[in-house]
Amino acid sequence: MKKYFQFDELGTTYRKEFLGGLTTFLSMAYILFVNPTTLSLAAIPDLPAELRMNQGAVFTATAIAAAIGCLLMGIIAKYPVALAPGMGLNAFFAFTVVLTMGIPWQTALAGVLVSGLIFIVLTLTGVREKIINSIPSELKHAVGAGIGLFITFIGFQNAGIIVSNDAVLVGLGDLMNGGTLLAIFGVVVTVIFMVRGVKGGIFFGMLVTAIAGMIVGQISPPAQVVGSIPSLAPTFGAALTHFDQIFTIQMLVVILTFLFVDFFDTAGTLVAVANQAGFVKDNKIPRAGKALFADSAATVVGSILGTSTTTSYIESSAGVAAGARSGFASVVTAGLFLLALFFSPLLGVITAPVTAPALIIVGILMVSSLNKIDWNKFEIAVPAFLTIIAMPLTYSIATGIAVGFIFYPITMIAKGRIKEIHPIMYGMFVIFILYFIFLAA
Repeated sequence: MKKYFQFDELGTTYRKEFLGGLTTFLSMAYILFVNPTTLSLAAIPDLPAELRMNQGAVFTATAIAAAIGCLLMGIIAKYPVALAPGMGLNAFFAFTVVLTMGIPWQTALAGVLVSGLIFIVLTLTGVREKIINSIPSELKHAVGAGIGLFITFIGFQNAGIIVSNDAVLVGLGDLMNGGTLLAIFGVVVTVIFMVRGVKGGIFFGMLVTAIAGMIVGQISPPAQVVGSIPSLAPTFGAALTHFDQIFTIQMLVVILTFLFVDFFDTAGTLVAVANQAGFVKDNKIPRAGKALFADSAATVVGSILGTSTTTSYIESSAGVAAGARSGFASVVTAGLFLLALFFSPLLGVITAPVTAPALIIVGILMVSSLNKIDWNKFEIAVPAFLTIIAMPLTYSIATGIAVGFIFYPITMIAKGRIKEIHPIMYGMFVIFILYFIFLAA
């Protein structure tokens, strides 16, 4: 085992790897409860039952998809990078694809499956690099920041801090409402944890908020902590049975969005963690293809189980900071996700006010990419800004990406920088124009 994971070459030990894997798990364990709440649209009242995914099944799918992803990354790519259903992508799945576009969640899962399969093909054929290089870095950073604002907006809504307002569309909610006060308390506690550098600050913030909610009577205590594993039956295989419903322009845009966001989320995470761990040599990441394959394969498996796109987590950097250097740390994280399957009764106490702070804090972390955009160049600032602002205002990540990708060639051509536009960007321009024409039809 030590030889396979190259402990001696990496200067690591079982103790360091276990602590690193545990730290990573605690840093991202919030997804076990946030993902089922998000995909089931639990915070949206008065929805038809057929629009909601089963929370128990999504919980099980989340844990298993994360465990499989971590195992693939640890054993095949040998990196201390953990995977789980991604924040942002789950919001796009639930609030844009299902709630706004009216696409059945079963069809949306089929879209996730196709995006994963395409990702595998792109990785194995080497086309991945060409696509990554065709999209300007400013737009990549704008997409990340826009998703951050979108997630934060959803968090404020779920908390009741921001509500609909007939006069000005949105406004401040009733801050004296019990659930809203609990969410505000959760934001404050989580911010303190994060500022103090507490490993797993988001997870522990949710834990403290849930306990506080039970103390003040806002949340009913669970009948038990450990229970049986919820059945996957409500979601398992739905992606396969609805595969024939993906051949529309609308679903093409959905699939491209799943693919695009996962593409750069994974690449960015891999570069960041590899740099932190000292793996980058001559500006290249060893075994990058294997890492990307692990990510895309986990997405395919997760979609069949019943969850949105599974992707690499930047929280893995917390594990690296704690000493993780090999894939064994990811194996440890995988084992902890499997162990977490027995704690499904806690889903009952993870209500919208408890998960809202996690969404808000993750959003804050995601907008850090704003400083990597050259705002002094107006031809860049316009598509970047429109990408960012359109996501929360239209309640759609896909629309934000579409607006930005349409305006980019327009502003670059107007500036006389036509030679800098990659041909693939023109293809994207046409696809997204067709997307808006289809929506208006």
